[in-house]
Amino acid sequence: MDIRANGLRFHAIDEGTGTPVLLLHGFPDTGRLWRRQIDALVGAGFRAVAPDLRGRGQSDKPKGVDQYALPLIVQDVVGILDALRIERAHVVGHDWGAAVAWLVASLQPQRVHKLVAISVGNPAASPRPTLESLQKGWYRILIQFPDLAEELFRRDDWYLLREMLQGGGDVEEYIRNLSEPEALTAGFNWYRANLPVERLLAPPPPLPPVQSPTLGIYGARDLYVTEDRMTGSARTVTGGWRYERFDDAGHWVPLEQPERLNRLLIDFLT
Repeated sequence: MDIRANGLRFHAIDEGTGTPVLLLHGFPDTGRLWRRQIDALVGAGFRAVAPDLRGRGQSDKPKGVDQYALPLIVQDVVGILDALRIERAHVVGHDWGAAVAWLVASLQPQRVHKLVAISVGNPAASPRPTLESLQKGWYRILIQFPDLAEELFRRDDWYLLREMLQGGGDVEEYIRNLSEPEALTAGFNWYRANLPVERLLAPPPPLPPVQSPTLGIYGARDLYVTEDRMTGSARTVTGGWRYERFDDAGHWVPLEQPERLNRLLIDFLT
């Protein structure tokens, strides 16, 4: 289905009835990331909503780096909830979707019942960079070079992207999606708008504490983000904090450990 929100058109999966669960993906995913969670949540009596966020999948791809600043994307999420007449929802996010979920819970607390953040911690808890975090996040600096980054990622049948992913996620689907006009630049603009190089030594943004009960999940084999970014988020939550470490998962917990994740989500959200 298509939804109009915040001046854009969003494609979304909307299945089931009951308490809504809004599922927010990251890069290079789309709402399809959550296909195994949607079935489980609907089966447990929830309504599962998984949009393609701006610039991704079948949703609109506005031009310009400034169009991908996180405050605008928070407005997108609120607009999607409004368009679906959802006053309050559980919000589950992965990767960039987790960053958005944290901000929605912090800035729009009346719209979030419970929060689940997978892989990425609260931007308000970002620690100073370590050698490990710099090594894992090297690609974020490469992405800051417009046109050059796009050329390098497309070259040799997307060799660089394939090498980065190391077989994780839905590799061939990512390549199909990112081969669409403007798609790769739109995806990179999330990084360019929100993670410029000068952010490396900038203090974390001041954000109100998260009042929602919050579950943080981290895959110990994650190649892109460090665990301290998630565990440090505990101090930003006043509504109750729970942490689960998946020792046998990497970055794509929803795809790598779907059954365990589904049990955990249903237990936490019920």
